[in-house]
Amino acid sequence: MNIRGTKPDRIDHLEPKKPHGLIVVITGNGKGKTTSALGMALRACGHGMKVCIIQFMKGDIYAGEWDGVKKMDCDIELIATGKGFCGIQGNPYSKEEHRANAQDAIDLAGEKIATRSCDLLILDEINNALHLGLVDLEQVLDLLQSKPPLMHLVCTGRDAHEKVIAMADTVSEVREIKHAYRKDIEPQPGVDY
Repeated sequence: MNIRGTKPDRIDHLEPKKPHGLIVVITGNGKGKTTSALGMALRACGHGMKVCIIQFMKGDIYAGEWDGVKKMDCDIELIATGKGFCGIQGNPYSKEEHRANAQDAIDLAGEKIATRSCDLLILDEINNALHLGLVDLEQVLDLLQSKPPLMHLVCTGRDAHEKVIAMADTVSEVREIKHAYRKDIEPQPGVDY
């Protein structure tokens, strides 16, 4: 690994006096919600933490993170359970098929929480799945409430429900100011997917 710049003489490792597993929500209509969560996975990797990413909507079109995490020397499990974005971009699957996949993702997330099998659990696009009725509010709130005290749980996607936001420790909203697709520029590999 090559990190450019001058390395400090001393690097402090901060440890919280009282460790606390956080609930983080990343929502909004701008680009970068999944990317932010993947950045948290990278940081967790640096601390030797075990990470699980469950993608609720992605699964029908290749995403660079699928192979990217395989190339990292980290304990990151990425599971794409979805059939793509329900009802947009010519997605051919019925809402029932999307719901069945999202229900599988909910069950998998519940298993990861119950077995405490990771330190950081990222539920990518769960906010969208909830907004579209692919998962139920009670299911999502149950996941948040059953999170072990030291596990970090990240929920990404547009349209985060107010009750999910209320339960979160940290909420960030990604706001679109400008996006290339509005200029008819197609999504670009490595940046958009």
